[in-house]
Amino acid sequence: MITWRVGATHWKCCITIPRIMARKQKIVVGMSGGVDSSVAALLLKQQGHEVVGLFMKNWEDDDSDEHCTSRQDLIDAVAVADRIGIDIEAVNFSAEYKDRVFSEFLSEYQAGRTPNPDVLCNAEIKFKAFLDHAMNLGADRIATGHYAQVREVDGLHQLLKAEDGSKDQSYFLYRLNQQQLAKTWFPLGGLYKRDVREIARREGMPNHDKKDSTGICFIGERPFREFLNRYLPANPGDIVTVEGVKVGKHMGLTFYTLGQRQGLGIGGTRNGDGDAWYVAHKDMENNRLVVVQGHDHQLLLADQLTAVNLNWISGEAPHTQWVYSAKTRYRQKDAACSLSSTAPEQCVVEFAENQWAVTPGQSVVIYESRVCIGGGIIQSARQAQTVSLDISCPPNTEPFSND
Repeated sequence: MITWRVGATHWKCCITIPRIMARKQKIVVGMSGGVDSSVAALLLKQQGHEVVGLFMKNWEDDDSDEHCTSRQDLIDAVAVADRIGIDIEAVNFSAEYKDRVFSEFLSEYQAGRTPNPDVLCNAEIKFKAFLDHAMNLGADRIATGHYAQVREVDGLHQLLKAEDGSKDQSYFLYRLNQQQLAKTWFPLGGLYKRDVREIARREGMPNHDKKDSTGICFIGERPFREFLNRYLPANPGDIVTVEGVKVGKHMGLTFYTLGQRQGLGIGGTRNGDGDAWYVAHKDMENNRLVVVQGHDHQLLLADQLTAVNLNWISGEAPHTQWVYSAKTRYRQKDAACSLSSTAPEQCVVEFAENQWAVTPGQSVVIYESRVCIGGGIIQSARQAQTVSLDISCPPNTEPFSND
């Protein structure tokens, strides 16, 4: 074990860092220029491993605009590598990203679904293209700054949640397989983010207080609608209520997701009902966006979902009629569930309590205690209570006005 003593003006604590492995290995660390991957590289270097940094450039279309930070990120990564005394190289995976991730991202949005590109980016770029490149460099393993953990039990590699539950990123890693996990280390899995920043600060890393990235994987923090409009045509249409009353205009169904509240351009109603509006349904056939009032409207609640494009980390489907927990979005609390069906092509997840705004295209990730066992892409959700939609606009219905 390696123990850090962290001193501050008003407090002291110990950070105990598990030693990854006694035998010296060559490890290629994906370095993004952020504090997490920087500290991951530092810890491995301090444990005696041969560490090489690798900066991935995965986007080129508009990397000179104000929202793209790749140039500064590379500068930061190189500065950190110099500080801790390791070599670093930059590799361009933009062609692979566009072919394996971005094309799927666009086709899903065009079909009316809401994909999570970070999930696909991890599976196809960080743990495939990057992993392959690292192996070609003679690496024994790769490492990243993700907050997650890997352990081996009876010859199988398990993906576990991070110690820091507020930063756990296992949700984004559920598509990894046994071969990928066997070659991967997550040095930060047992640490808290505050401790990672303190380690970086005490080591004099220039990026110790750098803001965490919150944008789409490798595309940055661009205005989303503006960005998407470059690649997908706008197709305006009506915003209607469940009863079919027209209350506004949308800019194109592509730009909206279930549960969305902001950016609808509609307020209350003329009868004075001021409950917020939420997107509840995309009527792709008639190009209509269906909205409801109230966060807990029945149309936003589901007690069951069907998922496709499954990945089970162990290589085998889990048992049905067993108690698991699941997330249908990253920041959601674990929800108790069971699997009533695990056919090769799809599975059915039943929840103990209704789930809010279960969104086709997003991922449902299944856990057994702290172990992530896999998941899939949400294809559809079953309403907790059936609500009929009348999306044919009644006669003499006037569009809603914001005046």
